[in-house]
Amino acid sequence: MSDEAPWPYFPVFLRLQAEPVLLLGGGEVAARKLRLLLRAQAQVRLVARALNEEVAALVAADRVRHLAAEFEPAQLDGCTLAVAASDDAGLNARFAAAARERRVPVNVVDDAAASSFVMPAIVDRSPLLLAIGSGGGAPVLARRLRERLEAQIPAAYGRLAAFMQTHRARVKTLEQSLRRGVWERFVDGAGAEALLRGNEAGALAELDAAIAQARPKGEVYLVGAGPGDPDLLTFRALRLMQQCDVVLYDRLVSDAIMELVRRDATRIFVGKSRNLHTVPQDEINAELVRQAQAGRRVLRLKGGDPFIFGRGGEEIETLMAHGVAFQVVPGVTAASGCAAYAGIPLTHRDYAQSCVFVTGHARKDGQLELHWDQLARRGQTVVFYMGLQTLGLICQQLIAHGLPGDWPAAVVIDGTTAQQQVIASTLAELPAQIDAGSIKRPALLMVGEVVRLRAKLAWFGARAP
Repeated sequence: MSDEAPWPYFPVFLRLQAEPVLLLGGGEVAARKLRLLLRAQAQVRLVARALNEEVAALVAADRVRHLAAEFEPAQLDGCTLAVAASDDAGLNARFAAAARERRVPVNVVDDAAASSFVMPAIVDRSPLLLAIGSGGGAPVLARRLRERLEAQIPAAYGRLAAFMQTHRARVKTLEQSLRRGVWERFVDGAGAEALLRGNEAGALAELDAAIAQARPKGEVYLVGAGPGDPDLLTFRALRLMQQCDVVLYDRLVSDAIMELVRRDATRIFVGKSRNLHTVPQDEINAELVRQAQAGRRVLRLKGGDPFIFGRGGEEIETLMAHGVAFQVVPGVTAASGCAAYAGIPLTHRDYAQSCVFVTGHARKDGQLELHWDQLARRGQTVVFYMGLQTLGLICQQLIAHGLPGDWPAAVVIDGTTAQQQVIASTLAELPAQIDAGSIKRPALLMVGEVVRLRAKLAWFGARAP
């Protein structure tokens, strides 16, 4: 599950057709709520002594039943929903309390604390409705977002939604696993374009063609998820994440990013976690082939970039050998993302004229086979991936091959996320400051004089020393 804040409200659409709803108030605010309730075909009972012109006209037209009396709790009996929209705060509070006693969901206009549900800002492209809610805490922001969406979503999308609703039965003749693909090809292709131009016959022909070609060829998407912050995903990565049928992922992919994957996609965890059982790479390769050959769109989601210590090359070699179609989407590699968010430039005219990425993953005997003489040079930044468990050995070897003990080094944990932690120190002191065994989160080691710049360049989150 995600570490993000819990939802204060559950987003849901209610069917109110022919359902009794009690509305308190007869002024302009009540009129706005009344319009929405009537659009939803609710049977509205309105409690108010005085009515403005618009509400009075609706009462006269028998669109709403007017209870010209003071509010009484018994008026709520049998109601499905209740809305308080009078200009009397005390009356609204009594109304809400009575509704809660009867377990009738109630909304009090401009009082989220007294409400059991809130009304969102709405973009109406009926039968397509978009609802934007802020939990009652930022209604102006919700309205601004609605205005942007109103400008970006063509009015004809309502006609498109109605067409798809009308012809759902045609697509339902297919097995469930194929239906989404048919609709996606229709919406993204010539079918939707024809309908938006008013050519319904052409749209129907395109839909029938999509149904006839329903079983797609499988494909693998090798996608870099970046170091953790979802905002660093590319547009292409996000699009493929939303259209996959199955996703293979590991622990380096953050929960926040997994939340963006198509919700009904099959999820296969393939490990890649230290000291825990992991799926061997050969089995991962075979699973990618098997899923694609079954006609599925397979997302291989990797932390960072697939081609930088991501074993992406091995995976596409297997795909090519089996004739499986694939595409590769680069991601922000951990070194680049973590360095930027930590305020540590990887290169700098005065301190680092080159940058080296190297794996810190040890062999089975615990040793590292690295070119230590080259890594211990000045004038460069060295970034160790997967080097947390060998941190002591790395620092020891760099000192042994010529770097001073006070040479700057830093470990970035959970880089680019709200939980980011940076421990900046020296080669001699850093191992004692890190309890590698207790850190289960992604971490990166950076070595070089540029680490000193963090003291003045840190900009993201807490400015840890």
